[in-house]
Amino acid sequence: MRVLALDYGLARIGCAVSDATGTLSTPIAAIEPPEVSEVVLVAKEREVERIVVGMPVSLSGEEGGQAEITRAFCDDLAGATDLPIETYDERFTTRMAAQTRRSSGAGAAEDSIAAAHLLESFLMSKASQAAQAAQDAPAGTDPNG
Repeated sequence: MRVLALDYGLARIGCAVSDATGTLSTPIAAIEPPEVSEVVLVAKEREVERIVVGMPVSLSGEEGGQAEITRAFCDDLAGATDLPIETYDERFTTRMAAQTRRSSGAGAAEDSIAAAHLLESFLMSKASQAAQAAQDAPAGTDPNG
């Protein structure tokens, strides 16, 4: 499943997309200014099946003002597309993006590198959940229904 990940901000939206197998994540051009219509266009162009938006939470897991703004963006996005939209904890992705950029000299926007880290984490989580479901399923049944 191809997934579009977004690192939403008031100035720009960092973007990353997975491959069709939902295994690899690649940072793509940031959307600046952050327009819902542009996200919908990117989603169509990249033929994604799901959009994941990074949810800014504190280290303790609490949501603050930026999380409220991000949720409002998600609501606007949901009104503009039929694609499923999920939020996912984005703790540490900005710090990881800065480190990636320093160590590798990556040319992508830091916000898009953060979106790629978010997407990698999301994809690993989904793969782990699928593996657990397969392990928990009774023998001879399909865990996917």
